[in-house]
Amino acid sequence: MQRPLAASLLTTLALALTACSGAAVPVAKDVRAPTAPTGVTATAGSATTVHVMWSAATDDRAVTGYAVYSEGRKLKDLPATTLMTDVVGLAPATRHRFTVRARDAAGNASPPSATVTATTLRAVAEDRTPPTTPSALRVTAGGSRAATLRWNPARDDTRVTAYDVYQADTRIHTVPGTATTAHLTGLRPGTAYAFTVRARDAAENSSPDSAPADLTTAPSPGAPANTAPTNLAVTAAEGEITVTWTPPATGAPVTHHELHLNGRFATTIVWGSTPPPGRATYTFPVQDPPGTRYTLTLRAQLPDGTWGDFSAPRTVVVR
Repeated sequence: MQRPLAASLLTTLALALTACSGAAVPVAKDVRAPTAPTGVTATAGSATTVHVMWSAATDDRAVTGYAVYSEGRKLKDLPATTLMTDVVGLAPATRHRFTVRARDAAGNASPPSATVTATTLRAVAEDRTPPTTPSALRVTAGGSRAATLRWNPARDDTRVTAYDVYQADTRIHTVPGTATTAHLTGLRPGTAYAFTVRARDAAENSSPDSAPADLTTAPSPGAPANTAPTNLAVTAAEGEITVTWTPPATGAPVTHHELHLNGRFATTIVWGSTPPPGRATYTFPVQDPPGTRYTLTLRAQLPDGTWGDFSAPRTVVVR
């Protein structure tokens, strides 16, 4: 029996509209788990703490976080940008085992990493004396994304149990107190860094920062050379901070610099058409209470009007 013409037309139109609607193709479900984190280490920092670090895992889409486990029990969930953590509240003089797992946005979890162990230190009588400052810190580049730090050991009235590496006043690495070297990875090409080291004892007393060691990593192939100000030095006096630096060589006088405090724009330093020769100096007032910490960086305005690379950071304490 032949269908009515109107019904046939409606059917044809419906099929045509469906074909032309551009309906989204369903996205395939993500069932692939990230790889297991590698390079996991565990270092006892005191009688009750262990520092756990690892290298980033990979995923076909993106790793969104990590979980740290001890004896199969989850201790912490951390974002994908975090590759180390302190595990606290542990029993003294006890061996602890740790693994790390990565996860993605779909909730897929990687296999556990290799198991690492650390034995917390013995509890000691109250100790309020920090170690001495590590000295002679120096840094050697390892390509454009890695570096090795070396320093002379600190001293302590009991013993140094760990060395903590800081970049821009943020701890990025920890090694045992018997080590005097640290290998850093994951650096960015063509970037200025400043590293410092603190010694720590079993009572969690930390030494003052070492003198900084600066490193500008090699640029990526074809990328322009780094244009950061160099030799940045910062000193604090009562009510003021003084910054001195060497402007970058740009082929023209550098008349403008931007000063950033704790990662935020603070002010533009302008000298007009005749900036001072050689090293530049700038002093600004501060009203924060003594003990306030600032991390300072500078960048110069280039001849084409754009802003150059940031200097290696310096940390200063308000007096």
